[in-house]
Amino acid sequence: MTQAVDHDFDVVVVGGGPGGSSASAFVAMQGHRVLLLEKEQFPRHQIGESLLPSTVHGICRLLGVSEELSRAGFMVKRGGTFRWGSNAEPWTFDFALSPKFAGHTSFAYQVERMKFDKLLLDNARRKGVDVRERSTVVDIVEDGGRVRGVVYDDEHGVRHEVSAHFVVDASGNQSRLQGRIGGRRQYSEFFQNIALYGYYEGGMRQPAPNSGNITCVASSSGWLWYIPLSDKLTSVGAVVRRDQAHRVQGDRVEALTALISECPLVSDYLSEAHRVQSGPYGQVRIRKDYSYLHDSFWRPGMVLIGDAACFIDPLFSSGVHLATYSALLAARSINTALRGEIAEQECFTEYEARYRKEYHLFHDFLTAFYDVNQDEQRYFEEAARVTRDAASSQAEAFVGLVGGGASSESALVSETYRAQRRAALRDHLPRMHWEGQRLQVQAAFGEVAGDIPLREGGLVETEDGMHWTRGTQQPARVSQT
Repeated sequence: MTQAVDHDFDVVVVGGGPGGSSASAFVAMQGHRVLLLEKEQFPRHQIGESLLPSTVHGICRLLGVSEELSRAGFMVKRGGTFRWGSNAEPWTFDFALSPKFAGHTSFAYQVERMKFDKLLLDNARRKGVDVRERSTVVDIVEDGGRVRGVVYDDEHGVRHEVSAHFVVDASGNQSRLQGRIGGRRQYSEFFQNIALYGYYEGGMRQPAPNSGNITCVASSSGWLWYIPLSDKLTSVGAVVRRDQAHRVQGDRVEALTALISECPLVSDYLSEAHRVQSGPYGQVRIRKDYSYLHDSFWRPGMVLIGDAACFIDPLFSSGVHLATYSALLAARSINTALRGEIAEQECFTEYEARYRKEYHLFHDFLTAFYDVNQDEQRYFEEAARVTRDAASSQAEAFVGLVGGGASSESALVSETYRAQRRAALRDHLPRMHWEGQRLQVQAAFGEVAGDIPLREGGLVETEDGMHWTRGTQQPARVSQT
């Protein structure tokens, strides 16, 4: 095989999905040299089509693609509808209920991932990222216990070795590199599901303004999703428990048809629809949805983001949110370490602590939500308990969580909400001592003040959201490893 040695980069990102394209853009926007390696050619099919407001109005705003996203014509999603729990009737929530998504940010999109992912990848190119598609990473380069780069094969079969200060593994649940971080994936004993899904044209829509809502319906085997991607196209999937895995064996079309037939609500929505049988949406596909959490998210010179680090059951459409949120956190850590202001270990300890917290918020709430013997009010109460959101009503806490705003990250919530929180802090907590301030702010407002760490000894984000700092303290300068 032909060998080649590329120029050095500050960062190499493996994987061009939403996590990889976001992380690479956030780092390149700070003037660093970034190489992104993607094994496929975009556009390509991907599942995970329902976005959250925190991604649309937080991450995409920081990336500078808000207007482009608006012009793309994606279906507007104002909330969700559930036929779930002890209530026999479907119930609906609106993102507008939560002050975290106030006003013009109280919606998200249902997206065709082929189009959305390409939009983000093209944006990374515009931000200065060297994007190389059809390039498969086969190994990492190590030296003295530190990751120093990667080895990859390009589309012509030429093998390359690239050196970098940091390697970001954003290659998803099928990552071949995640084991090199140390430790292993710990799979959930509770969330061991399998998804079977296809696409339909002509399905029914709810009356406006909820015509773009995702609908989730509990069934005897698990649950079903119904996602309007356009006026005509709908993504429909059945998620079955591990003990029902035999239901998705054999002919996939017959299996999906049978599972839909057991759900009167979805069957009614599809009564005049037909399944797409050609093109990228013509297949009925299977996705293993086992939830997992890696023992470690980073090692010197390397970090896992998105599904490479962890995966949670897709019931609340958290996949793209977790991928892009972890991309932002990792980019902050890389940008700060490259600038030499705070040591690498401290930066990535902050990254891992925050990403694990976000994962556990969804995991702990989903564990309670899977108890279908409760009504929606009980689910709202559980959301308030899990998030410790004392500033909101229980229903608001639920919407704040499922909208991706429970992390107390100022970058992910509306400017109106941030301004209200700052004003409240100014008016009510002007003379607090720092030691007691953190706990009182959390108790009073359900979030942490802008310059107060989310944990003892932790870091806070800078005003632009692109770096870590020690808040009101002056950061000590350290040498770059």
